[in-house]
Amino acid sequence: MDSDSRPRRWTLGRLPPLFSSQRGRTLAILVTLVGLGLLIAGAVLTREYLPLLSDPVTLRETIAAYGPTAPVVFVALQALQVLIAPIPGQILGLASGYLFGALAGTAYSLVGATIGSVVAFALARRFGRPFVEAVIHDDVLETFDGLVARNGALALFLVFLVPGLPDDAICLLGGLTRLSIPKLVVISLLGRFPGYLLLNLAGAGVAEGNSLLVGGVVLVIVSTAGIALWQRESILAWVERR
Repeated sequence: MDSDSRPRRWTLGRLPPLFSSQRGRTLAILVTLVGLGLLIAGAVLTREYLPLLSDPVTLRETIAAYGPTAPVVFVALQALQVLIAPIPGQILGLASGYLFGALAGTAYSLVGATIGSVVAFALARRFGRPFVEAVIHDDVLETFDGLVARNGALALFLVFLVPGLPDDAICLLGGLTRLSIPKLVVISLLGRFPGYLLLNLAGAGVAEGNSLLVGGVVLVIVSTAGIALWQRESILAWVERR
């Protein structure tokens, strides 16, 4: 048997190179350092703001205290909400309407959600399926993985549109599709707009003391969410047939 055809055995003194070039080594080190930095920053921000975001009264007072920079602070928190699933997005929607009014609050909500979504899309596209599987809960992955893969834009739009579905987590699955990030952004904006508008209308109604407006909006949101949850399987089956 020719010596060149024999399986090559690597000894302790003759290991295969881990990187093909010095550039590859440098890039890997930079990616590792950036990743560690993001993890540290995420841990600090979560510890600092997670309790705050679960209390609507404290949240409203804290954001308002920033004065002219309050919209910037709110947009940053809204983007963080998309990336950290336990934070309730409904609280932020109500707070933005209360602080900034229905129209401005809706605009700030959409800007923040879009920034967070773009980060989620980019993370999924950069680190791939292993990263997404490690982040998304198994139940969500099992329910929506194939649906998003087979139906793409329509499935994503409905998840963003229908109340009660895990739209923030679905951003990561969207990043695994062949849809471009600009198309994903448009889909998320169109799907999220009605829900954010209703939440901000309710928040603005609270600020104005308009109980009729608040009651009407809450009724619409609760009814829509209830019907969506009741007919969830039918909605998903309809998407599958498209």
